[in-house]
Amino acid sequence: MVTRLNPYISFAGDAREAMQFYAEVFGGNLTLNTFSEFGPPDAPEADKIMHGQLEADNGLVLMGADTPPGTDHDPGNTIAVSLSGDAAEELHRYWDKLSAGGSVAVPLEKQMWGDEFGMCTDRFGVQWMVNIAGSSV
Repeated sequence: MVTRLNPYISFAGDAREAMQFYAEVFGGNLTLNTFSEFGPPDAPEADKIMHGQLEADNGLVLMGADTPPGTDHDPGNTIAVSLSGDAAEELHRYWDKLSAGGSVAVPLEKQMWGDEFGMCTDRFGVQWMVNIAGSSV
């Protein structure tokens, strides 16, 4: 197995909804495991997501979970998920879905380095950067 770098996002109780949203955006196979599967079934967080993993057909992998009990959820702006490549149609489709209901910091448009690039924050507070190499837009 090759070593992979996967984004892992911590959510404040809405991991199920967020991971299902990302499955709609990227497609593929979504696996969700709850805290009750690995602990007491009657715990207050039993139905929350202990680990979620989305494996898209094109090889993208995204992981996420609800913040574990007893751990502070401390969202910040020190990390973003970057999508890049030359599959313009696919990357535009991702951008449209990710930016819908969120906020756009940098519109997806041609930049001085010749690529099409944009930055947005989705409706769950996750920052995304999309770079389309050598786009003719």
